[in-house]
Amino acid sequence: MRYRAQSVTMMAVLLFCLPPRDAVAQLESARGRIEHIAAGISGRVGVAVVDIETGECLTVDGAGKYPMQSVFKFPLALAILDRVDDGTFTLGQNIHIRKSELLPDTWSPMRDKYPEGNIDLTLAEVIRFTVSESDNNGCDILFRLVGGPNAVEEYVHALGVTQIAIVSTEREMHRESKLQYDNWSSPAGMAELLRKFFNGEVLSEKSTSFLREIMEETTTGPRKIRGLLPKNAVVAHKTGFSGVDEQGLIAATNDVGVLTFPSGQHAAIAVFVSESMSGEKECEQAIASIARAVWDAYIEESDTKH
Repeated sequence: MRYRAQSVTMMAVLLFCLPPRDAVAQLESARGRIEHIAAGISGRVGVAVVDIETGECLTVDGAGKYPMQSVFKFPLALAILDRVDDGTFTLGQNIHIRKSELLPDTWSPMRDKYPEGNIDLTLAEVIRFTVSESDNNGCDILFRLVGGPNAVEEYVHALGVTQIAIVSTEREMHRESKLQYDNWSSPAGMAELLRKFFNGEVLSEKSTSFLREIMEETTTGPRKIRGLLPKNAVVAHKTGFSGVDEQGLIAATNDVGVLTFPSGQHAAIAVFVSESMSGEKECEQAIASIARAVWDAYIEESDTKH
């Protein structure tokens, strides 16, 4: 029975990735470069790119399961903002943050700014810390507010995106590193969630604009998707990184988001690298090169039309 359920899900992913008959060929023109880049990195590389306007889709191991690390803060933000849209929360409401919630030995610009805690920050500020700066303490504060990881997973699945699992908090993953593998996504699943979000199928117009804005302000992973793009390129994205263990293994280094091209077109992109011994810089370079391949394909197509 489990095998049948997995087969049905796989079929759904494949059907989602079938381009319409009149779809342009930007993504297919980038396939060779993307596959070559992916083959040059040790470990596993998963890629999904979806044209927001046409639905055209390209994947490399698009249905594979990859640990998300901080990428899961994007669906967490969606779940929180859905509660804003239904009136449960407001962006301006104060969230009291105790010093005990600002855990040490974890990535937390919020803790660095307010080391003594016992402060009131608006929900909007906590979301900004969590998404734009990938704050781990902010993440777990939002998890507690929304009802935990399972509540976020149920919310995402209710949107029709089932190739994402959210089980553990940041604190739990720091206590037991193997738990990071329980928080996984397929590249195609994440690209579909990005497409739905960007198209306004998930949140209100106001909440969509708010989250898009803070994703465009992301400060982490500047050498990933943004690394080889023009400096003025508009990228709304969320990164994830496991760190490098004592053996030099990178369990996860990821970046997912939406590219806005000069032509006004948009593409959702999800790039996951897992179980790699290639080195942090090399993995980041691969992600940047894949994003650049997509960018160039769109620019070349636009130049051809003009």
